[in-house]
Amino acid sequence: MTLPGWGLIFLGLMATANGLRKGNDMLNVCMDSKHHKFQPGPEDDLHQQCSPWKKKACCTANTSFAVHEDASYLYNFNFNHCGQMTPACKRHFIQDSCLYECSPNLGPWIQPVSSSWRKERILNVPLCKEDCDQWWEDCRSSYTCKENWQKGWNWTSGINECPIQAACHPFTFYFPTPASLCENIWSRSYNASSFGRGSGKCIQMWFDPAQGNPNEAVAKYYAYSSAPGIFSWRASLPFLILTLLVLLWV
Repeated sequence: MTLPGWGLIFLGLMATANGLRKGNDMLNVCMDSKHHKFQPGPEDDLHQQCSPWKKKACCTANTSFAVHEDASYLYNFNFNHCGQMTPACKRHFIQDSCLYECSPNLGPWIQPVSSSWRKERILNVPLCKEDCDQWWEDCRSSYTCKENWQKGWNWTSGINECPIQAACHPFTFYFPTPASLCENIWSRSYNASSFGRGSGKCIQMWFDPAQGNPNEAVAKYYAYSSAPGIFSWRASLPFLILTLLVLLWV
């Protein structure tokens, strides 16, 4: 084989190895944020809605208990800012918090952020259609005063309160569709996916641990193929085919 042929083989192997490394770097990771562990590990005592992640979690047991409390020490966030939130609605926000605090499968969507309380955030996590739809349906009769809960609150009392002249309305006033709820409430942390559970292409907010964690396969899918800004097998395929053709030619 000629020297150029060996050179192309080397470049192809390097491209493949680089893609695998970048993909692997996005699997089984924890965000650099306020309450996250440095790396995921077993947590046998995770509380209630956070328990599906006990085999491999980015949260501690204490964090999982606090997630279930209103205005807890985690962020002093009051979900009852417009009267008592219904239990069905609150359950989705607890599961949302468990996913955020505990999941090690959000790596493909972790982005750096300049903030006083965290160095990383998630952006455009593809949330399964059923999750968005049910979240919206169960919160229709609850009330809020804002469509973006990430910012803009009045914190003078130490917990979040509605800004002046921000009126309380049913969720459907600020979130007319399931997609608007999922995508706007946490500043695009989620993207309302058109894919459903079982597709392997969307993240479930919650799952039955007896059936395994479906989000592991979803994270791998995006890490190795289609997550923005990382190695894409699809994009690299022409290069690999060209390498093979040149090798056959020489």
